[in-house]
Amino acid sequence: MKRRDLLVATAAAAVFPAPARPAPARPARVRAGKPNAALHFSEIAAAAIAPDRSPGSAGVLAGIVIGAMHDAGAAAGGRYRPLLAGLPGARGGDGARGGDVARGGDVARGGDVARGGDVDAAVAAAAYGVLTGRLPAQAAVLADAYESYLALLPGTREVRRGLDTGRRVGEEILRIRAGDGFDAVVPWVQPAPGPDVFEPVVTNPDGTPATPVDVKLPRVRPLVMTSPDQFRPAGPNRLTSAAYTSDWRETRDYGRIDSTRRSPAQTGTVQFWAENTYIQWSRALRGLAAERGLSTLAAARMLGLAHVAVADALIACFDAKYHFVFWRPVHAIGRAGTDGNPATTADPSWRSMLVVNHPEYPSAHASFTAAATTAVAAYFGTTRVPLTMTSTVTGTTRTYRSTAGPSNDVGGARIWAGLHFRRSMADGARLGRRAAALVTRRS
Repeated sequence: MKRRDLLVATAAAAVFPAPARPAPARPARVRAGKPNAALHFSEIAAAAIAPDRSPGSAGVLAGIVIGAMHDAGAAAGGRYRPLLAGLPGARGGDGARGGDVARGGDVARGGDVARGGDVDAAVAAAAYGVLTGRLPAQAAVLADAYESYLALLPGTREVRRGLDTGRRVGEEILRIRAGDGFDAVVPWVQPAPGPDVFEPVVTNPDGTPATPVDVKLPRVRPLVMTSPDQFRPAGPNRLTSAAYTSDWRETRDYGRIDSTRRSPAQTGTVQFWAENTYIQWSRALRGLAAERGLSTLAAARMLGLAHVAVADALIACFDAKYHFVFWRPVHAIGRAGTDGNPATTADPSWRSMLVVNHPEYPSAHASFTAAATTAVAAYFGTTRVPLTMTSTVTGTTRTYRSTAGPSNDVGGARIWAGLHFRRSMADGARLGRRAAALVTRRS
């Protein structure tokens, strides 16, 4: 396959990722003879949520499901304040300090667990309840996975109490999230075309513009934020500014599909991060919890902080995207003769290495990555957390010494892919950090 054809194929895979198959009903992690429900049902959630859903919508729905798992663990374990809802008797904890949970031990003392029931059972019941409530079309597959998991648990009073706790948490989450706008159908209304205005960059088979993705997200009720625009950034650079000109030239030179400036290593980084962002990060976070040997309660805590932070970051990001509706580089470069900037020159032949179909500013990938890594750092109480990431696009693994590593990689990858300008990456990352800081402070 020629190099250009390979890059086009990679771009197509980024826009239309292969649907994920439901995960088999098996324990994702065993600790002291008991399946770790937080890891197991996070994997099941990813298989149920990801197919036919964009990374943005998938990340928001995952935040609701895994936030419920966190709150069920908190109610059973009696250690932490809930992220999304609470039950009488569930005690608040000391927030996101790494402390004893970072060492992988059970933070819930025996008495606490006895009052709330078995933590694994509670997490499993909450996950099942919310998944079936939000994805009723998958009820049969989810029921099979749930029953198979329950067969692995002992039939004790403790387990029965945990199942009841998780069921009640799940019902509460479904109640408070009812009418949250996630399932609404919001039509795309194209603003008047012109300089800096986004227009769809993907076409349907009949040649008509494809509807941009996640138009609904700015209207989805946040999980922790008070409003979708709570962290709305200042906006993209002015088209005639020196900063815009510098960013424009960088993306033009490095992001072109057949760029001679982009190195093989940079091309590899673009491809590594071209996988569906939610699937890639869900897998990495489960891997981190397993590597650290986290108990079910501790894993539910870490995963809950990360996924809830990501969900609100994505809602905030898409609020900004559809507020500013800023054009993608393919139009900014191809139509540069209309931007009023004498330092830019139109190149109608320019095409990006990857393609996505929503406004450019700010970067959703930057927001997602920064929110996830900020939450992980808050949980462990340090940024010096080694992270192992894998990519099904390249079939390779990358290990980072700290939580800053993935954000640094992504910051370059989306520019070299021709998807973003540098200002968008910086502002998207800042938005993600702010959303995560709010979530971890609340908890």
